[in-house]
Amino acid sequence: MSGTGKRSTSSRSRVKPSKHANDDEDDDVSLRRRSRPNLRRRNDSSIRIFNVDLKIVLGLSVVAFFVILFFIYNLINHVPQAQIPRVVTPFPAPKLMDLPQFQGEHKESLYWGTYRPHAYLGIRARTPRSLIAGLMWLGIQDGRYSMRHFCQDSDGLAQYGWTDHDGRTYGHQVIVDQEMKLATSFLKSKGEDSGYGGDWAVRLDVQNHKSNGNDELSRSAHLFFYLADEEGNALTVGEDTLGTYENSLLASGSRMDVGSWQLHLKSEDDLEVHYSGFKTPHIHNLSDLVQENLGLQVRKFNRLQLPDSSEDYPSILVFQISAKIPFKVDITFVSGTGLESSRVEKRVSSLTGTSLTSQLKEKQREFDSKFEKTFNLADKVDPESIIAGKAAIGNLLGGIGYFFGQSKIALPKDVNLASQDNSILYWPAELYTAVPSRPFFPRGFLWDEGFHQLLIWRWDTRISLDILGHWLDLMNIDGWIPREQILGAEALSKVPKEFVAQLPSNGNPPTLFLVLRELLHGLKKNQFTAPESNEISSFLKQAFVRLEAWFQWFNTTQSGKEIGAYYWHGRDHTTTRQLNPQTLSSGFDDYPRASHPSEDERHVDLRCWMLLAADCLHSISKLFEEDNKFGKEYDTTVKMLSDFEILNQMHYDDAYGAYFDFGNHTEKVRLRWKEMMVGHNYPTRELLREVLETPKLRLVPHIGYVSLFPFMGRIIPADSWILEKQLDLISNRSILWTDFGLRSLAKTSSIYMKHNTEHDAPYWRGPIWMNMNYMILSSLYHYSTEDGPYREKARTIYDDLRGNLIRNVVRNYHKTGFFWEQFDQRNGKGKGARVFTGWTSLVLLIMAEAYP
Repeated sequence: MSGTGKRSTSSRSRVKPSKHANDDEDDDVSLRRRSRPNLRRRNDSSIRIFNVDLKIVLGLSVVAFFVILFFIYNLINHVPQAQIPRVVTPFPAPKLMDLPQFQGEHKESLYWGTYRPHAYLGIRARTPRSLIAGLMWLGIQDGRYSMRHFCQDSDGLAQYGWTDHDGRTYGHQVIVDQEMKLATSFLKSKGEDSGYGGDWAVRLDVQNHKSNGNDELSRSAHLFFYLADEEGNALTVGEDTLGTYENSLLASGSRMDVGSWQLHLKSEDDLEVHYSGFKTPHIHNLSDLVQENLGLQVRKFNRLQLPDSSEDYPSILVFQISAKIPFKVDITFVSGTGLESSRVEKRVSSLTGTSLTSQLKEKQREFDSKFEKTFNLADKVDPESIIAGKAAIGNLLGGIGYFFGQSKIALPKDVNLASQDNSILYWPAELYTAVPSRPFFPRGFLWDEGFHQLLIWRWDTRISLDILGHWLDLMNIDGWIPREQILGAEALSKVPKEFVAQLPSNGNPPTLFLVLRELLHGLKKNQFTAPESNEISSFLKQAFVRLEAWFQWFNTTQSGKEIGAYYWHGRDHTTTRQLNPQTLSSGFDDYPRASHPSEDERHVDLRCWMLLAADCLHSISKLFEEDNKFGKEYDTTVKMLSDFEILNQMHYDDAYGAYFDFGNHTEKVRLRWKEMMVGHNYPTRELLREVLETPKLRLVPHIGYVSLFPFMGRIIPADSWILEKQLDLISNRSILWTDFGLRSLAKTSSIYMKHNTEHDAPYWRGPIWMNMNYMILSSLYHYSTEDGPYREKARTIYDDLRGNLIRNVVRNYHKTGFFWEQFDQRNGKGKGARVFTGWTSLVLLIMAEAYP
């Protein structure tokens, strides 16, 4: 992973955003008085007043009185308005999510879902203030009970994640917590009697996991299922029926969106049910409230159960379900129950018991069938790989979330705001997006999302377009999109406060163009159904103006000194602690760039991203036959950025046979402990950067992922000797090749596997990352099908690399139960964040050999 929020707290750099062009506009309201004309004439006498109509005088007096009152009121109440920065002004164009294709049946079909990926099981609707549901349970840690609610590594679960999920109506997850195995299934149903969005059901199946059941703690389980209304509507408990099964009603309520609703519980096992009700807006602190409630009951009555009581008009209800293992519980939510024809009992029956079992089995068969039809793996990989592949797409789809809130944007210190923290809130916005990792990064990341969509569009094009539309609607008037989306209280609770603000001067790789390129290719090849083609075309036509603005933002804010040169802004040129100042905005965080950041830099990866973006825009303009100057400009830009000779002049090093960045650089830089005096002459040691020679403008000699961007972009002609040089770099064990995938940085680099600061371990300085390996593999596949002298060599390397990547990811998945953020280049073991089913899920496309 990369970007803000994905590294240690010491790894972030901050830059001062530049002022906008309209900063000199004065929005303050100034009151100006006109000078009164002299009404007296030289020869007038006082007697003439009697000749004036008294009614007119009286009328004028009344008008004058109110005019004076108006001026006095405004003088007293006038408060100068601070200038609102452009950065929080939405892009002035129709929103993509207002397109007809995202309304009606499509919108309703996606209303409910497992859209709280940070929770082990969390359900909500796609609306800003939703009725939300979730699951907690008491696990065992160090011989004591510990509450599980939100996904976190410290819980020490042996396994969790969706084995199946279709992104719409069905999902199945397996959780292994010590001696307990908990399977959660989700099913959504829409009938003619349902309210908006339909009904849904959850099955909780609790079993012993490799246990003899002798331990009292492991013989029983305590689950806590809750409902919370973010609008604060009061929820009603069906308390007369708790502890019995004559009537299954747990709770009921009413909302504007779904009408009256009911929550029911059914089970064939002997359960004990208790509840608590709370009235609080802080839903993300719910587990603390429940633990405090349980602790009070234990201290007072020596019993581990909720008190069967509630605060007045509770907006949250928590139901404790306790039983001896094994047991099974079905919980059903039915909407629109206020209608006479609602047939509640029949609908509850259809979503519980044997009927639910049958439907879940049918949904699993549909998932398996669609999986094989989409990815065609039966003749390509072994059964273990297919299991891992299903988990990859299941976890990615099951990790899609819905968020609503306001991003926090950092501002220059001289902006006149009432707040003193030099930040301002973005407009309130919603985001429907996949997430990289449920425990570590359960929110939207811009550069990750393009890779996620390479999988999702193949599974469900409409969901993919919906996600792309939400992201592009976050664009401001300048064409900038905040790269990390921390929206709402639950998302904010996972991020340290000092790292929430986004810098409007910094970009992120425009990876959404990766999926747009594939959609455009599919249109040209007639790969979609007629309805799909129409929807994609409508989307692209309305998105074009936003995509243009995005491209122009990069073209103007990230450009270098020379034509065709670009560099990632935001590097810290004043740091004395980093071995090599980070480039967080590039996505490659600590990948080595020029040792001394400057405006002279040229970054080869950004140049290739710009080529991708310009090529997509040119293709879209051709698709709609828009014969305008912009289409011609994109054609010119594409020709210039794909010019092989210019690329080589700016970035190619003959001695290394590799493409490099350019900048003010020296290799003679190191971190060294230095003794410092602080406070009252108290000595301490700090690890500081030491520069041993004056840097100079030159190519930056570090071979790695960035060096291969011209290869990934397929700019190199198939018959060029430079292509062979790239194939040699890829396949050389002393440089990038390992038996588990390609290293992010060559072993020959002076910064290979070196810490960037005392606390920042190497991140993109050696470990294997799946997103870049996928892109390199894609280009190997491309060159293996192109006529040229290196076709067979490319094919051999492709086959070997593909096999290595699949074997290693599948082995790690079956051994640990998880997908990992990165992999150790020495032994292939998973590293970094686990339950990382963001771009590591690309292993499924590698299995399927599905490339652009």
